[in-house]
Amino acid sequence: MRISTSWGQQQAVNAMLDRQYQLSQTQIALANGKAIQTPSDNPSAAARAVDVTSASAQNDQYTRNIQSASNRLGTEEQALNSANDIMDRIRTLTLQGMNGTQTDESRKSIAAELRQNLQALVGLANTRDGQGEYIFGGTRTGSQPFTISDLSVTYSGDQGQRMVAAGPGMQVATGDDGDTVFMSIKGGNGTFVTTAGASNTGSAVVGSTSVTDASAWDGKNYAINFTSPTTYEIRDVANPTAPPISTGTYSGDSGSIQFKGAQINITGTPATGDTFSVSPSSSQDMFSTVAGIISALEAPGGGPAMNNKLNAQLLSLDQVKSNSMNTITQIGARMNVLDQQTSIGSDASLQYQTTISNLTELDYASAASKFSQQQVALDAAQQAYVKLQNLNLFNYLK
Repeated sequence: MRISTSWGQQQAVNAMLDRQYQLSQTQIALANGKAIQTPSDNPSAAARAVDVTSASAQNDQYTRNIQSASNRLGTEEQALNSANDIMDRIRTLTLQGMNGTQTDESRKSIAAELRQNLQALVGLANTRDGQGEYIFGGTRTGSQPFTISDLSVTYSGDQGQRMVAAGPGMQVATGDDGDTVFMSIKGGNGTFVTTAGASNTGSAVVGSTSVTDASAWDGKNYAINFTSPTTYEIRDVANPTAPPISTGTYSGDSGSIQFKGAQINITGTPATGDTFSVSPSSSQDMFSTVAGIISALEAPGGGPAMNNKLNAQLLSLDQVKSNSMNTITQIGARMNVLDQQTSIGSDASLQYQTTISNLTELDYASAASKFSQQQVALDAAQQAYVKLQNLNLFNYLK
């Protein structure tokens, strides 16, 4: 087979160029630390790296969502704890106002502090997070949810909850709407409300109330009528001409009245004809409860009529605080979930980074060895070319 000189030289040049290109690629890899310079270097690994990088970016977004949600929930929890402290102060002031030694003027002074407490509660209800958004506005986080005019507070938010993705298929609420937390709260003991008649003349005052048998309570409206200072009858308000559903005796200074699974504790001496209504609880917002206490303390006279109003509002205040504590418990549960998801996300992030590193990062020891081999190969190719260049038939003619 005849091989032309030019063809042999071209083959040698091509071999050197290939060796130079391979050496150059290895040199670039050693410089930037990347095993894959272009997808064509390793299509399978490159495609896998793209998938893992996308998953890692999504995981990083979950981490940012969790941090934002945790900060927002922490702000909400702090606001509710502060509100609970204020409600404790309101209870203390209310009990002071019920003391028989207080005068109309001293009760007005107590009411003045309570007005400041009401303003503080509205301020907490309008708490903002670190991004300037209102915590208790529901999904309307850009506008102030609560406004106050004298003793009247209005809610202009909605009943929605903002949700964030904390993981694949996991949505976590980042707050609670103001209607649920502050507005839609059952009054009284949460089941029924007891109210003294406006025309009562005795000294009887309703104290604590409770449900002793939930299955017996039918949710109707009833009236406790004292037929004498020591006897009473209970009638169904919807059917006043029917016989009493229950009658009983009262000791004259304290006692407990029970019917239909309800228990009402009373102190003081009722007058003949005094009445107390027992009706199912309806929603009463936190601010109306505090406003009711203020109004009762600011009204002149004091006495049993005031104490009955204040005791009723104190029962409602207990419901407000109970609702607040339940909300704090729910916040804690969400934050625990977020903490767990943070740990899961951290482990996933480490795994993603390890996988990406294995797919794209350079093995320097292997690359350095490969570089040496390629350099030797290039040197050999160059030396072979030099020898090929020196081949000439005239060298063999003597």
